[in-house]
Amino acid sequence: MLGEATHTWGAAGWQTNVHAARFQERFAYASDTRGTHPFLPVWNGQPVGCPQVPTTLPTLDELIGLHADPVQHLLSLGRGGDHVFTAHAELEGGKLIGLFDALLSGWSKQGYELVRTDRMPLGRLPRHAVIYGEVPGRSGTLALQGKEVT
Repeated sequence: MLGEATHTWGAAGWQTNVHAARFQERFAYASDTRGTHPFLPVWNGQPVGCPQVPTTLPTLDELIGLHADPVQHLLSLGRGGDHVFTAHAELEGGKLIGLFDALLSGWSKQGYELVRTDRMPLGRLPRHAVIYGEVPGRSGTLALQGKEVT
């Protein structure tokens, strides 16, 4: 919110590194990774940074060309749990707004409640390595939730 202190961070395009993670230790959480559930990041074997709330679903632009109906594909993935979806203002707020409206309507019909990521209860979090890799439909490498570190 405008006029309030920043409590979170999100790296554009899931492009981040250990140096950014050190900077983020001042925040309540960050969303710099793609993964399956919130976790505490481990970089090169060392815990660094604040809790990660990763994007768990593909973005609309990643699905265009891979699936005949990207909205229905996303709606099928959302069943059974909490998810984090990343919307891009320049896409979902522009040329993909029709698909985005259909997606929001579909989630509503499925009974989902859309909440801000800072409203998600984190609780006790596992530690996971942060790795680099690729996801279908997106070019280049990005930060991913790796294996759990015990």
